[in-house]
Parts: sequence; C-alpha cells; structure tokens
Amino acid sequence: MIRLLIVDDQSLVRQGLKAMLSLESDLQIVGMAENGEEAIAQVEILQPDVVLMDVRMPVMNGSTATRIISERFPDIKVLVLSTYDEDRDVSEAIRAGAKGYLLKDMPSEELVNAICCINSGYSQLAPGLLERVVNQKQIQPSLSESIHPGLAELTPRELDVARLVAVGATNQEIAQKLFISESTVKTHINSIFNRLNLKNRSQLAIHANSVFGCSTAA
Repeated sequence: MIRLLIVDDQSLVRQGLKAMLSLESDLQIVGMAENGEEAIAQVEILQPDVVLMDVRMPVMNGSTATRIISERFPDIKVLVLSTYDEDRDVSEAIRAGAKGYLLKDMPSEELVNAICCINSGYSQLAPGLLERVVNQKQIQPSLSESIHPGLAELTPRELDVARLVAVGATNQEIAQKLFISESTVKTHINSIFNRLNLKNRSQLAIHANSVFGCSTAA
C-alpha cells in the first residue's frame, strides 16, 4: 500500500484527485494540503511514501516545499503534478529533489502507474521533458547520471519512441500514438539500437526505464 499526500492550492483539484486515486487498491490517501508550508507540516505528521506536489501555490510554492521535504525526509519521494511545463518550473522542481514532473492533463491510469513507479525508485518525466533534462544535466546529477549516455544524443522523436517502448507499447501502438507509420517506428527503433549499441527492445526498455519509469506491459 502506497501512502499518498496530495498537495494543490485548488480545492476542486485536490478533491478530484482524491476521488480518482482512492479507487486504486494500492493507494491510500493519507492527507491533503493546499500549499507548501502545509505540506511540510503534513509530511512531518503523516510520513507518506509519496507526495503529489503542485508547483505554483500561495504561501510556499511546490519547489521550495520539495527542497525542504527532500532534505528533512530523504526517504519520502516527491512527484510534481503541474499545469505548467515551462523550463523554469521543471528545472526548479528537479533541482529541489523531485523524482518526477508530470502534467495534469495526463490520463488517470498513467498517473497511477507513475506514482507506483516513483515509489519503487524510478524517475518519471512527462513526454517532451526528457530532452530538457539531458540538455541541463546540472539540474540534478543523480537524475542525469541515471540516463544512458546515448540517450542524450537521441532526437526528440526517438526519445518519444524510446519512452513508449519503455512502457511496453507495440510498434502499432507507438505508430498510433505518434501519428506515424509502423515502418517509421521500426526505422526509429533501429536507429536507437545503433546509437545505444543495443540488441533488442528488452535492453532498450531497461535503459529507458531508468528515466521514464517502470513498464506496465510485458
């Protein structure tokens, strides 16, 4: 059972997340907070496994709260869930110690999977954010060092393909999600194999999962 603290300044968002995530048998919502200062106080009392943290909040923002939580409670993992994907927000959150940065428009099942992966020690980044991380390695050495060296050389489209391979998507599913042909998918995958010196999809998934998270399919 993963003990989860939800932090967001909008009551409607907090209640919506609570209602949705409470349906999951592996998750237990132990508390909610409406700003960073309140989140720290709740963490001290409740000792959750994962904190689902908003970024832009009054009183104390999510990045500041994340830094304090990461310093005081290193075993508690913070997963940012934000409306904003601006470089400054992402960089500040990762520098502060967040183990992942996701966007609020993501499907609910992907959010649940991300929480489980974060709790298991994986990193989670929303699509399109990985290239920013690998181009700004100084924002968090521990996260950058977990990236296979060749991943930094992949194109944005190859990174998208690698991410989908990491969650077990077939070539057909990747083609549908990225609006490209299956033959183009195969070309991208072969290019990734060559760049990373890998032999098969399983090896690619292992490397990609160190950044994208754990696979939900065989």
